[in-house]
Amino acid sequence: MQIAEIMTRDVAYLSADESVQRAAQLMADLDIGAVPVCDGRRLVGVVTDRDIAVRCTAAGAPATTSVREAMTPHVSWCYEDEEADTVKAKMRDEQIRRLPILGKNNELVGMVSLGDLATKTGGTDETLAGISEPARASGELFR
Repeated sequence: MQIAEIMTRDVAYLSADESVQRAAQLMADLDIGAVPVCDGRRLVGVVTDRDIAVRCTAAGAPATTSVREAMTPHVSWCYEDEEADTVKAKMRDEQIRRLPILGKNNELVGMVSLGDLATKTGGTDETLAGISEPARASGELFR
C-alpha cells in the first residue's frame, strides 16, 4: 500500500515568518502537535509543540518569536508514492512519529502519523518500539 492512500491530505502549514503564538493557536484549533513550515508549498521545516515549549517558552522568548527560530529545519520526509512499510521503517529508524509527505514536484502534499499507519495498516508494534527507544545522541535537542 502506498503512503498516499494513508496520509492526511490538505494539511495546514505555516510560513517561517509567522509567530510561535500563531503556531500554538493552530495546533490548539486542529488538535495537532506538529505543523509543517513551508515557503510557498516547499517544505523548509516542522514546528512542534515541543519545539515551542523547549526553544521558546523555556528560554523566555516572547510569543511574537518567529516560527523560523523555533522550528526544526532538518526534517525527514518521504514521497507520496513510497510504500507504507518503507515509511514505517524510516519512522522507526529515525525515531519520529509524524512525517511530511512530498509530491513529485517536492511540494508538501500531506502528513502521515504513526496513528494513521496503525489504523490503516496495522503491524506498527516494531515501529513504535523503535520510536520509543531512548534517543540516540545526535547533537539535536530532540526529535
